[in-house]
Amino acid sequence: MKFISWNVNGIRAVVGKSFIEQFYELDADIFCIQETKAQDDQVAEALSALEGYHIYSNSAEKKGYSGVAIISKEQPVRVLKDIGNQEHDTEGRVLTAEYEHFYMVNVYVPNSGDGLKRLDYRAEWDKDFAAFLKGLQSHKNVIVTGDFNVAHKETDLARPKENYNKVSGYTQVEIDGMDYLHNIGFVDSYRLIHPDTIQYSFWSARFGARAKNIGWRIDYFMVDERIKNKIADAFILDQYMGSDHCPVGLSLK
Repeated sequence: MKFISWNVNGIRAVVGKSFIEQFYELDADIFCIQETKAQDDQVAEALSALEGYHIYSNSAEKKGYSGVAIISKEQPVRVLKDIGNQEHDTEGRVLTAEYEHFYMVNVYVPNSGDGLKRLDYRAEWDKDFAAFLKGLQSHKNVIVTGDFNVAHKETDLARPKENYNKVSGYTQVEIDGMDYLHNIGFVDSYRLIHPDTIQYSFWSARFGARAKNIGWRIDYFMVDERIKNKIADAFILDQYMGSDHCPVGLSLK
């Protein structure tokens, strides 16, 4: 199976570019999208050109904000929105598709914000999201993908020393949250296949960061360690344009 994940930074914006052609070219069995910035009906309209796929979305109460979607060749057994926690379930950040042998969880993790104003909230979110994943793991294997808004290691961002504990996405609090996912049984599929490769999935829109490759790897496929032997490949498609993020992918045997 082939999986793709992409923070598109506005589904209506990318569909107006070349997203539909890119989608068919990538030919994923399951395609996860973050930051749709649209309500459910707007997501359905934006993706109406896609034929032969099952499309699901979870949108924020606040219009034009956050939002995730899953596009699947196979119809899931069921689809779950959010994580069952009222403190977090208004921002359209989690969508889970259950299949026969695994759960596919699509997540857009909260950004800690300018000046780290939401860092305390982010710590709570990480804890509660991990508890949600542990609950799923008790039933079947879990694959979780999306924009995690954290560079886990020094090799996952271009300027670690300048950013550590100063900028959202590379604070010890956020790193600890990712560490905990490893502790409860998840494997970073890209690092399993490419332990030392320097490659990024996000670049700031400012200062020509992408052209200079001053980037961050904050988009992941985290795979239940019980099925890590089924990982055939994990990859970052940094040649794909259209968003400040690029697609990331996973192939399972």
